[in-house]
Parts: sequence; structure tokens; C-alpha cells
Amino acid sequence: MKLRSDILPAEQVYAILANERRRRALKQLGSVGGVVTVHELSALIAGRETGESPPPKRCRESVYTSLVQTHLPKLEELGVIEYDRESQTVEVSRHARDVALYTEVVASAGVTWSELYRALGVVSLTVLLAALLGVPLVSAIDPILLTSIALALFAAASAYQLWVNRFSVLRQLRAGGSGALGLRRHD
Repeated sequence: MKLRSDILPAEQVYAILANERRRRALKQLGSVGGVVTVHELSALIAGRETGESPPPKRCRESVYTSLVQTHLPKLEELGVIEYDRESQTVEVSRHARDVALYTEVVASAGVTWSELYRALGVVSLTVLLAALLGVPLVSAIDPILLTSIALALFAAASAYQLWVNRFSVLRQLRAGGSGALGLRRHD
């Protein structure tokens, strides 16, 4: 695996995420999993903002204007999206993964993936050590069984994370892993 040397700096990621409409745009692009027109993207974002389906025309137009004039050019400049002005299409690009790392949350629990894996590791190690040190009740369970349960929990969490991120994983597989961990289809 090739390590990336062109990771988007944290300050730029924070600047991107500071705007709610940019966050919504990136979230919608990630959930679509491919190329989307600016009109489709603006309708999706306007629907989220208003809670209406279809969203009012005025709101769609407002979202469209702000995307075209401000947000999409900024995201394109930073390499987070590929924006074709001529065909009015958008898709995630090489630095989208850098931004996604700051927003990856296990939806139902509200914690990041790294927090989940860290908690699983600490709890698993603590329980295993308690069993090996003879703590009552815990030591009655075979340490191999405890280790197997911990590994099963890690496997289940990994499978769930792969399922949640299936579109970005498929994009990476289609790109043959080029783009070194980015969500890039082409440069």
C-alpha cells in the first residue's frame, strides 16, 4: 500500500466543514456514490434543508446558485470534488477521503469509527486481563472464548463499516486502488 504525501491539511478540512451547505453537499455526494448533476445535488440539499419532497423551487434555486458560485469551486480547488462546469456534473475526488475522515461517525451510536475500535480494544483487553488475573466471575470463562468473542466483535464492526462505506469502497476497487486511498475515479 502506497502512503499519501498530499493529505489535505486539517485547517483546510475545518474550513470546508465550517459551512453547513458544503457538509451537506459532501454528504449527498458520498451517499450517491458516483457522478451527479448540479441540479440533482441542489435538489437533494434543498430537500434536506426544508424537509420537503420535492423542495420548493425557490430553495432549489438558492442552493444551486450558492453551489455554483461559491461551494463547488472551493471544493474543486482543494481537490475534494471534480466539477465539470460544461456538463454541470460533480463527483468526489482525491481529497474527499481526507474530509470524510473528520466526519466518519457510526450513525446509530454517534461516535467515530476510531472511537468505536479503541473502545472495543480497551474493553476486550481489560476483560481478558481480568480473566487471566483470576477476577471472580470473569475468570470462570475460558480466555480463548473471550478472545474469540472480542475478535468476532471486531469482525462485525469492520463488516458494518464496510457496508456503510460500500460506495467509497467500490469506487476504490474500480479505480484499482489508484489515488492512494482517495475516492478518485479519474484525475
